[in-house]
Amino acid sequence: MKIKTEKSTKKKTSLLCGFVLENSNKVIGLPKFDIKITSSINQSLKDMDGKLGRLSIIPIPGKNPVQRILLAGIGKKDNLTKDTIRFVSGKIAQKARELKLKEFSIITPPNFIIEPISAISQIIEGTKMALYKFDKFKSEKIDTIPELTVIVSKSNKISKAIKTAEIVADGAIFTKSIANLPPNECTPTTLANFAKIISKKNKMKCNIISEPELKKQGFGGISAVGQGSKNEPKLIVLEHNHGQKNDKPIVLVGKAVTFDTGGISLKPGSGMDEMKFDKCGGCTVLGIMKSVSELNLPINVIGIIPSVENMPGGESYRPGDIIKLFSGKTAEILNTDAEGRLILADALSYGEKQYAPKAIIDFATLTGACIVALGTNVAAIVSNDERLTKKINDASKRTTEEVWELPLNQDYMDMIKSDVADMKNVGIGRAAGTITAAAFLKNAIENTPWIHIDIAGVAWTQGATKEKSYNPKGATGFGVRLILDYLQNL
Repeated sequence: MKIKTEKSTKKKTSLLCGFVLENSNKVIGLPKFDIKITSSINQSLKDMDGKLGRLSIIPIPGKNPVQRILLAGIGKKDNLTKDTIRFVSGKIAQKARELKLKEFSIITPPNFIIEPISAISQIIEGTKMALYKFDKFKSEKIDTIPELTVIVSKSNKISKAIKTAEIVADGAIFTKSIANLPPNECTPTTLANFAKIISKKNKMKCNIISEPELKKQGFGGISAVGQGSKNEPKLIVLEHNHGQKNDKPIVLVGKAVTFDTGGISLKPGSGMDEMKFDKCGGCTVLGIMKSVSELNLPINVIGIIPSVENMPGGESYRPGDIIKLFSGKTAEILNTDAEGRLILADALSYGEKQYAPKAIIDFATLTGACIVALGTNVAAIVSNDERLTKKINDASKRTTEEVWELPLNQDYMDMIKSDVADMKNVGIGRAAGTITAAAFLKNAIENTPWIHIDIAGVAWTQGATKEKSYNPKGATGFGVRLILDYLQNL
């Protein structure tokens, strides 16, 4: 979609949209109209009462430059969040598409409602992401996406804010588009090809380590999980080196199981189709790396994506196997459906050894236990560093991609000790499943500040997922906005 800015609220437009506070008798920033139109606006204000998410459309007769006015409720001023304008802007955009409009305009609320740069970012992110729809395999495509004009006051920072918001939103949409692909259309090789495309376009270094080299270099976790599939595993590495030469990088690691049957420990058939979303961690890293490069951030960032397909077959790894990970540590396999931690452990060890980073952040649809603990609207985080955790929490508050920290002490580390190997790939029964998975990952880290983000509940829309206009059904792109905010505020 195209986005323009305009300083006049009297521009010619099919739909002029303004925000309304609950129990308010006026539309924020709306220009004056004649008595008849004003009367219609006042009546609509009474009917909708500014309730969050409520929309009211008023047709404008005659030769007015504005054909319709849309009033959009944003709730009570005291209840405004960092997500309110984003959510309501998404509702507005969906209404504009429903009306089959070619363009529409949104008036940016003034400073007493929300800081203008933040408002512009939320309007653009909410609008762009709400208009995204995964229709690649539909015979009939969606209608033309309407163009947005943002009505702004004079500011020399507006153009930069708009460009940044567009790049961030596009990164999330890119992540969603790949994550939504079905497993027959997205194998580890497909993900590697996406990485090559964005690296070439954005001038990043790209290295793909394939099956023979994975075995040769000792990536025992990736090799074991991937050996049951005819689609060979890949380790995808992207490098954005725009910081000082001696600056240590931030390493991002994303689990990408392009389809997870559970392997020999086969999952139940019900809901297995959703296991195409087990690649969401890796897709998140791809979206972040794409945006980091397009934003031209003056830092060094490395994206590492271990990608496999976990299938049962004659070559599959088995419960009872003992494998040697890239770190040199051994793991006893008790359940082949606990595969994500095996491939992540390899990638984490590789990232630390190869790049000596200042911090490592990993993303993974790792455990169903995370959904039991936190539901489908909050991601779990486990970390070994309080300062890094605080920075991610601060970014979470600004972006409203919510996270909650879980503990990790020696008691949990003891729960994955094995009698026959250095560790086992599941804990004791169902107890603390999210934490014991993180404990396995912590064994891959030596001294680097590290944070693990379990996105099993938030990576795609599920039954209990909170409605967000900018997250249509399917993959959500969770983590892209969160980490881009963190990186921009380093």
